[in-house]
Amino acid sequence: MNIAVIYYSASGTMHQLATAVADGARSEGADVRLLRVAELAPEEAIDRNPAWRRYVDEVAPLVPLATKDDLRWADAYAFGTPTRFGTPSAQLLEFIDAQGRLWQEGVFHDKPVTSFTSAINAHGGLESTILAMNNIFYHWGSLIIGPGYTDPVVYGAGGNPYGTGFATGMPAQAPGPAVLAAASYQGARLARITARTALTDPSRVLAGVTTS
Repeated sequence: MNIAVIYYSASGTMHQLATAVADGARSEGADVRLLRVAELAPEEAIDRNPAWRRYVDEVAPLVPLATKDDLRWADAYAFGTPTRFGTPSAQLLEFIDAQGRLWQEGVFHDKPVTSFTSAINAHGGLESTILAMNNIFYHWGSLIIGPGYTDPVVYGAGGNPYGTGFATGMPAQAPGPAVLAAASYQGARLARITARTALTDPSRVLAGVTTS
């Protein structure tokens, strides 16, 4: 299984969640690429937030930028974005908007996909952001995988069945062990379902029936 965990992070919260999702997928034997999308914000905006500047300077350079080749490589995807007025960030959307050719080629067809998010407040758009991401996945023809209420660990992150959503508060707090465990579970669940749906050897498929 090849799984691409692709995210945008400003101050580092989404980076921590994405890392947990990636770790969960790896725990199920997946080959995982942890990837970020490019920053679009002007330098003066970043400079006004010390946490944002620290992430951009110290953490982001350690994570490769996602490419079209990564999307072709992956059998499944996990996308992470902070909420922006209840919708995904412009940075992640810009990356997704650039994938029209892959969509036309059917690269995303039948591939499992999941998403996760963060906001300042518990009612700051966590669910609507993930649902907005799902609108994209419907167009892609992908298989949307949420954590659901399939394990008690989901409740540690607030019990969001659509995807892990973390409310940072103000001032922002880092996600604790319970939230990271929920994110890890989401990645593991994605990997398990990908393993069930992936055809490891298409040459063994005849007339839609897998032969032994």
